[in-house]
Amino acid sequence: MASAPSDSAPSACRETRPGTAGPGSVHLPDTARDLVKILVAGPFGVGKTTLIDSVSEIRPLHTEEPLSEASAQVDELDGVREKTTTTVAIDFGRISLPGGVVLYLFGTPGQERFRSLWDDIAYGALGALVLVDSRRLDASFDVLGLVEESGLPYAVAFNAFPDAPRHHGEERLRRALDLEPTTPLVTCDARDRDSSIDALLALVDHLIGRDPVEAR
Repeated sequence: MASAPSDSAPSACRETRPGTAGPGSVHLPDTARDLVKILVAGPFGVGKTTLIDSVSEIRPLHTEEPLSEASAQVDELDGVREKTTTTVAIDFGRISLPGGVVLYLFGTPGQERFRSLWDDIAYGALGALVLVDSRRLDASFDVLGLVEESGLPYAVAFNAFPDAPRHHGEERLRRALDLEPTTPLVTCDARDRDSSIDALLALVDHLIGRDPVEAR
C-alpha cells in the first residue's frame, strides 16, 4: 500500500495501461459492454476527488475552487485544516473493470448547501461508494442519510488518513454509523489505485449480490 493520504492529496499523472484509455483520452476500451453510473459520496474533505484521481483511466473532470472566507464560515474544517479547495459541482472519472464493465464515477459535494444538486447527480446511478473519515464520524451522518433516503444501495469505505484513530472491530464501526449487517464496510487508501479499486469492487459485488439481473 502507498503511504497514507494527506488531507488534500494532489492529482498524479498515470501511465497508459494495456486495455485502457490513456490520460486525456475519451475513447471507451474495445472491451466495454456494460456502462454503470456510480456515485462517490462523503463529507467535505474526505477524499472523493483523490479517489477518483487515483483510479480514472481518463483525465478526471474537477470543479474545485479555492476555499473563500465566506465558505470557511459554513464548512466544517476540523480535521481538514490543510485543505485549500472544495468541489462546487461534481468530480467525474471513468474506470474499466474486467468483464467489460465500465464505471462512470460521479463525485458529489459533501456540504449541506449543495444538497439541491443531489437528485440531479443521483439520477440513473446504480449505487454509491460512501467515503468516511474516522476522525470525523459525525460528519458522515448527513451523507449516509441522503444516500439511504434516495434508496441507492451503497458500500462504506474508511479512508486511511495518517492521524486517524484505530478502531477495533467491524461491529463497533457498524454501530457507530448505524449500518445494516449486509452493507459492505472496507478500509482504503484513496491515493492508492489498487486500494481504491478494491473499494469499488466491494460495491460492485454488493450490487450483483442484491439483484444480479438488475446489476447486469
